[in-house]
Amino acid sequence: MSSKEKFVEIYNRFVKREGADKLLEYLLKSDFFTAPASTNFHSNYKGGLCDHSLKVYERFRRILAYEYGEKWTEKVSEETAAVVALLHDICKVDFYREDFRNVKDENGVWVKKPYFAVEDKLPYGHGEKSVYIISSYIKLTREEAMAINWHMGGFDQRVMGGSYALSGAFYSYPLAFLFHMADVQATYLDEQIAR
Repeated sequence: MSSKEKFVEIYNRFVKREGADKLLEYLLKSDFFTAPASTNFHSNYKGGLCDHSLKVYERFRRILAYEYGEKWTEKVSEETAAVVALLHDICKVDFYREDFRNVKDENGVWVKKPYFAVEDKLPYGHGEKSVYIISSYIKLTREEAMAINWHMGGFDQRVMGGSYALSGAFYSYPLAFLFHMADVQATYLDEQIAR
């Protein structure tokens, strides 16, 4: 089963709220399934964004089971786990474009090498941009919105700029902290960097 097929299967099995069909239609028409997850870091290859989302989903489910036990779905629904994990990086839809740069090959000859460049058509931030896009289609719970909004943790530009809101979000919404851990674990433990 391809990553796209797996994503769609999980999404259709668990995401049932009003507007979910329109959100999936948006994803299917976008570059979500062919985009990289980053330019130079984790899953920086075609299809990396979908792969990353699936890896985070698996990590998140394991963290929830570890934290809350085998009956974790009594505390956090399967739908919430799927919505948060599968959609947290929807902000990267139509965010990257493939370009070329001149580099020397192993023989010292200049060649054109493809790379991904950022072309942010909706400069709304990162996690907050994902919440904004998702909310255009489906209603998020406050806890889901906080988890998606703050999934970058200390790497979030607002935090790096001096905001203290992250700490309050993690204390008030433990799901946000648990999800941040899933994103970090998937990024650094499960994913590769294409060189």
